[in-house]
Amino acid sequence: MFFSLCLSVSVVIPCVEPATAQPRRPQAPPDESQRYDACMTMTRRDAMAAFEQALNWQDAGGGAPAKHCAAAALVAMKQYKEGATRLEQLAQEIKQPEQEQVRIGLLAQAGQAWLLAGDTGRAYAAQSAALKLAPHDAEIWIDRGQTLATAKNYKDAIADFDQALDLDSERADAYMFRASALRYLDDLVRARQDIDKALKLAPTDPDALVERGIIKRLTDDVAGAREDWMRVIRSAPDSSAAQAAQTNLEKLDVKE
Repeated sequence: MFFSLCLSVSVVIPCVEPATAQPRRPQAPPDESQRYDACMTMTRRDAMAAFEQALNWQDAGGGAPAKHCAAAALVAMKQYKEGATRLEQLAQEIKQPEQEQVRIGLLAQAGQAWLLAGDTGRAYAAQSAALKLAPHDAEIWIDRGQTLATAKNYKDAIADFDQALDLDSERADAYMFRASALRYLDDLVRARQDIDKALKLAPTDPDALVERGIIKRLTDDVAGAREDWMRVIRSAPDSSAAQAAQTNLEKLDVKE
């Protein structure tokens, strides 16, 4: 069995991007590995073709790698609920102790897919199951924190980001997400401290710059907010962060 676990999730706390599960890849015969890699590459280019290819492979005995490619293709096609369901089912099928890391990754990825489906309850359950098996995985603590923040449970989200940072104090994304959660709780002093730490670790991160701009605006630093948002638009004009920056600038202009 040989497959990676890396899906992309696009929205959680406003103006920032969520984390994704780290790849976990067990051993497999070279020919199956190549077929899996080709299938997963296809999910990013032509998800429908990848799904059909994965189903044919599954019918031919492709097993878990084929099932995972099919689930990933469904997520790529924005059929998040079905993709999440298949990821959870596959995680339940993997029972070998030596494949525990694969199961953890599948559960984490299912959580991301459930979040995209808008089901924070199922996302939380999948991520909690993953954390029960891997309590020292900072990535999954960040993922679950984002799920909690999406559900507007900001205090518990902050606790999960705290756990992630206890495990890895160099995670700029965890500082950024925690800053956003603190902002929603109107703790702007701590929010500014966290976003400054995030930008110290990742000075050009566009999402962090958008977040800092929001915090600056809320603390009456209008010029500083405008500067951060304009910087994002100039440096990453085609990004979702640039769209968020533009939206905030327009709101600022209307208010002024």
